[in-house]
Parts: sequence; C-alpha cells; structure tokens
Amino acid sequence: MRKTDKKIDNAIRQTLTEVCDLALEKVIGFQWLTHQVNYDNFPKSLTVVCVFDTNEQLLAVKQRGDDVYLRKVIKQHLAKVNVNIADVHKQVQFDCEEECTRVNNGNWSIRFQH
Repeated sequence: MRKTDKKIDNAIRQTLTEVCDLALEKVIGFQWLTHQVNYDNFPKSLTVVCVFDTNEQLLAVKQRGDDVYLRKVIKQHLAKVNVNIADVHKQVQFDCEEECTRVNNGNWSIRFQH
C-alpha cells in the first residue's frame, strides 16, 4: 500500500467510525460496519458493509427505510474526506450475523470473498 493509500484509508476508517457511532444510536439492530477497497481501482472498488444481528432486523431496516438513511449518511460523510461514491446501491451493502453464521460458520473473511 502506497503512502497516499494509507492516508486515504485512515480518513475512510475515521469517517466510517463516526458513521458507525451514529448508526448505533439511530438504527435499530445495527451492529457494526466495515469496508474493503482495492486502491488500484479507487474509489470504484470501495465497498462498505453494514452488519445487523438477524435477518429479521435486516428486513425491518429495509421496511423502515433505514437502509436509505445509512446509504445517505455514508455517502455524505465520505464526501467530507473527498471520497465520492458513484453507485451507493452497489458500494454500500447490508448483511447480518445470523446469515454469516448459517452460511459461513461465522467466518466473515470467507463471506467477504464471495
């Protein structure tokens, strides 16, 4: 990773930590989030995954429109550090602990490879 990539990654992590804290307060069932990026194809390769506890909570989030809220907040916060997401529906995804446990035995590394 190049020095400039590390700086960008630090800015992304700090920004997403702020989003995470906000989501923990405002979105029922939200647990944590993470990101993945390939800096050879940045920012198109940036993916943010918001994780909930159960499938039921994830469904409720979508029914309430909290998925729209989270995508908006993530896009706005990243824009503040000059990271512009072109396709927020593709680059901000949602998942849940229950499904990872069921399909991947709780191994998020394997889950994120697919």
